[in-house]
Amino acid sequence: MTADLKLAAEFPPVSEAVWRKLVEAALKGASFEKRLVAQTYDGLRIEPLYPRATGAMPVAGRTAQPWQVLQRIDHPEPAAANAEALHDLENGATGLTLVFAGAPAARGFGLVADKTEELERALSGVMLDLIPLRIETAPFAGRPVATLVTALVDKAKLAPAALAIDFGLDPIGDMARTGRALLPWAELSQRAGGTAKDLASKGYSAARFLRADGRGVHEAGGSEAQELAFAIASGVAYLRLLEAAGFALDEARQRISFLLAADADQFLTIAKFRALRKLWARIEQASGLTPEPAFVAAETAWRMMTARDPYVNILRATIAVTAAGVGGADAITVLPLTAALGLPDRFARRVARNLQLILLEESNLYRVADPAAGSGGLETLTRELATAAWSLFQEIEAAGGAAAAIEHGLLQKKIATIRVARQAAIAKRKDALTGTSDYPNLDELPVKVFDVARVSAPMPGAATFEALPSLRLAEPFEAMRDKSDAILAKTGARPKVFLANLGKLSAFTARTTFAKNFYEAGGIEAVGNDGFPDLAALVAAFKASGAKLACLCSSDKVYEAQAAEAVKALAAAGAVVHLAGRPGEHEGAWNAAGVNTYIYVGCDVLSLLEAAHDSLGAK
Repeated sequence: MTADLKLAAEFPPVSEAVWRKLVEAALKGASFEKRLVAQTYDGLRIEPLYPRATGAMPVAGRTAQPWQVLQRIDHPEPAAANAEALHDLENGATGLTLVFAGAPAARGFGLVADKTEELERALSGVMLDLIPLRIETAPFAGRPVATLVTALVDKAKLAPAALAIDFGLDPIGDMARTGRALLPWAELSQRAGGTAKDLASKGYSAARFLRADGRGVHEAGGSEAQELAFAIASGVAYLRLLEAAGFALDEARQRISFLLAADADQFLTIAKFRALRKLWARIEQASGLTPEPAFVAAETAWRMMTARDPYVNILRATIAVTAAGVGGADAITVLPLTAALGLPDRFARRVARNLQLILLEESNLYRVADPAAGSGGLETLTRELATAAWSLFQEIEAAGGAAAAIEHGLLQKKIATIRVARQAAIAKRKDALTGTSDYPNLDELPVKVFDVARVSAPMPGAATFEALPSLRLAEPFEAMRDKSDAILAKTGARPKVFLANLGKLSAFTARTTFAKNFYEAGGIEAVGNDGFPDLAALVAAFKASGAKLACLCSSDKVYEAQAAEAVKALAAAGAVVHLAGRPGEHEGAWNAAGVNTYIYVGCDVLSLLEAAHDSLGAK
């Protein structure tokens, strides 16, 4: 290839050995493994450099055509839901995700439509024979919702065969999310198979009936391989379910769709979507079928959404959509930027819609089928993810299948292990949440959402096994910010930390910046300054700040000369004293002087901020 590029041909070829030698020189003795090799939560290595994947073939999936731009319809009131649906379709959306009240994805909202007339009002003017429709129902409510939708189709005198509807029956996903099995799996699967058979008999030949949904695993903090394993295990269970209901395998696979979460880890998301297609092709081969591309939808991840600095959610969603699109998703739904705050208004919905349109029509992301093919890093990640997921899938199958693995807690335990590790990484800011755990803005302006209250959807019966939790990773930091806001509303001032800067500006700026971001991630306002000529001025400024907490900030060299004396002076003035930096060999002396806590890169930010709130008497 370089021979065809005149500019590149002017340079001598560089081998990996030469590159490695240069890297080792740059590292100056630091560990190559620790500095340059990352690891996923599945234990897969992310190398800094990969050779080209020669001979790699594109993954068969969406051809070089636009993915479906699906917009959520989740307003509880049918007339308001209809207004939003029509506006979205008139302004670039190519399909709808119809979210009914009680659906896990509704987040306390969702369309309230128990009668054909209510659904008819919500979809008035929507040409269902021209757009794809994805349905999200409350757990175990797939059958009554399907009946409601088909009644509307009959009333509108539409041809069922002309409708591209994903009915979204997902009894295994319902079990996993709720911790309930309303019927033994044999009966539950028979009922779902009966619903599918009924839909097929009514002529819905272009529809998909069952959905293998990995979002529940993702929302519970699970890994990419766990999400994939659960999705394909659910898909296999649905193949068996449909076969038992009388469907030929070739038709059964066409009645199943897949849905995965797309998050801000761009390369892992691309690899995950590619790996799903490879895994399902292997399932088809094992079933005696010639592989055909599965229908794979994406939704931007709930767990990455933040309520603080919500505009950053636009960036996260852009990365996620880019990754899902490059990974070959057939349809994408974007959670609007204010989804964690309430029911998104028209502005947030427009941003969610236009985000996709820009990537499609201006960035032209859809014009190449599988653009990741041949990339050494992405091919390796895809292969290793598929291998890890297949191993877990085999374990699920050995346990009796997806439903049995959920009932026995096998998947929940594995997911919990990853969740704990992920939450620890968030607490230490190893996994950063921009705008929340990193670079917070205490003065951010409020955003608008529709004035609609959330409602809870009670589930029949008690949980009989562990349900997968639904979490957002930012919630612990947001809780402290909420506490700070409540104190501000009550007293007119936030909890404060006085930044006790020692030495020259050049000596303390780096740690002052670190400390400000550190404390304000927990809603503790940092009182800054340009340093002080002496300790008397430092102590006077601390007293004038009204803060109870002080944090020393400077360089290691200045600390050696001045830290102990400064700590004693601040402690004598009534301060709870923190120090920005690792204490090293000075820990004993500085502790004796009065240092209460040390803050540094890699510490447990969350627990230290919670302790700081306690020391400030924040309730």
